[in-house]
Amino acid sequence: MTLDWKAGVDAGRDILLMTLDTLRYDVAEEELAAGRLPNLGRLLGLRGWERRHAPGSFTYASHAAIFAGFFPTPAEPGAHARPMALDFQGSTTIGPRTALLPGASVPEGLALRGYRTLRVGGVGFFNRQNPLGEALPSLFQEAVWEPGFGVTALDSTARQLRWAARWLEGLGAAERAFVFVNVSALHQPNRGYVPGLAEDTLASHAAALRYVDRQLPILINALWRRGPALCMVGSDHGTAYGEDGYTGHRLGHEVVWTVPWAELELSGPLPQGAAEPPEEDET
Repeated sequence: MTLDWKAGVDAGRDILLMTLDTLRYDVAEEELAAGRLPNLGRLLGLRGWERRHAPGSFTYASHAAIFAGFFPTPAEPGAHARPMALDFQGSTTIGPRTALLPGASVPEGLALRGYRTLRVGGVGFFNRQNPLGEALPSLFQEAVWEPGFGVTALDSTARQLRWAARWLEGLGAAERAFVFVNVSALHQPNRGYVPGLAEDTLASHAAALRYVDRQLPILINALWRRGPALCMVGSDHGTAYGEDGYTGHRLGHEVVWTVPWAELELSGPLPQGAAEPPEEDET
């Protein structure tokens, strides 16, 4: 952890937590190195992606851990200090730069610290269509989901980020925001991002990531215009496409447990080339 999250929360910095649901580390790394993720490239800079271990092997488990303050852990031995944490006895990963929060979850703790909290849902665990789909959204003051945000909509990310950006634009200058977005585009089925494919593949997984990258300025620019912000962008878990006979996730394979992650601060002028995509950009 290099950012001073304690100082940032104490100063009331806006906070973005964006999970690119199901994104694999190897795909994220390859696409970034090849220059096919220009917007993420601007955000991550020379540091690139950090290789981490997911706190769960599927969406619900991983996000339940994240909202309890247990984010993906650096993939190397050690007691790694966490950016935000809830106070409980015996924790060995609360460091001097950790923002220590009250309450029983990160969204609740930030709300108690004066933040407005928003969750923009994506995959089924955030769809508010049944009691289970309401469990995680209920941690936030405001939570939104619609079918156009879900896994079958090829323009889901554009819809999600425009909704979040408009919400931010409606806040007063003195109001502080915690925005969580669960990006659904990478989750199966993602074959629609490569016309003609009959099944999901690593190629369609990568194509979905490139689609997501094109949409990022919609929300990132809105945050940047409000002033300094702290951001976490990365994956909750990976997924298998036939490796060692495995398909999907909720299983203990390396491609599921290894995820890309980045923590960064938005500050200063908007970077050159961070133009927002047109309304009709769907793929």
